[in-house]
Amino acid sequence: MAERQLVIFDFDWSMADQDTDRWIFEVHAPDIRRKMEDLESSVQWTDLMAQSLREGHERGMTRQDIEHALKVIPYHPAMIRAVTNLKSRGKTTFLCLSNANSVFISTILKEKSLDTLFQEIVTNPAEWDESGLLKLRRRIDPDGPQHNCKIGCGPNMCKGEELDAFLARDGNGYDRMIYVGDGSNDFCPSLHLRSQDILCCRTFGGLPKRIARDGEKFGLKCQVKYWTGAWELEEIFNTL
Repeated sequence: MAERQLVIFDFDWSMADQDTDRWIFEVHAPDIRRKMEDLESSVQWTDLMAQSLREGHERGMTRQDIEHALKVIPYHPAMIRAVTNLKSRGKTTFLCLSNANSVFISTILKEKSLDTLFQEIVTNPAEWDESGLLKLRRRIDPDGPQHNCKIGCGPNMCKGEELDAFLARDGNGYDRMIYVGDGSNDFCPSLHLRSQDILCCRTFGGLPKRIARDGEKFGLKCQVKYWTGAWELEEIFNTL
């Protein structure tokens, strides 16, 4: 049994049962959602999301509209039980590494009474301005030094580098790390896990495909446990 463990969560489709960026437009502006789909291949995603938030604001989408959509986003009760019960046992630290943004994540966590779950939330910064516009920017300033990831992380942040940076500033040696993710951008931090660590990979999304294609090539060392529904992740967490 690990005496000290770190659980690292992606957020969209890993903790929440939806993609927060796409969800708010599916609820309030499906035409902007369609436009994002069309532009995704040509515009960096965080920049595209910031652009879409501005467009929504210009046509009257309010802060209250966005917050309401976030509060009703699909979120499985088993996920709340899983993380709450694990944290209550006292030996687990929680870290969030997400390509969403600080406002979306904090709003949802507060709604679910999980606002004290994470020791740190590493994501894209966002803040409301006086007019009710949610101003979003990349975690890594496009005009400053860039990360050196060769695995495929987006330019806004490298989750592998962010995990290493957290471990360095946290200073606690963890007997075991557990990473929960679903997307292809969760592959890079998975490569930073050790043989005693566990990758909880959701069965849909880009991560399982990336593991199948590149896991051996890049030397994935950790154990991999697959899950589809939050109740299955709860089963895994109950054994930790």
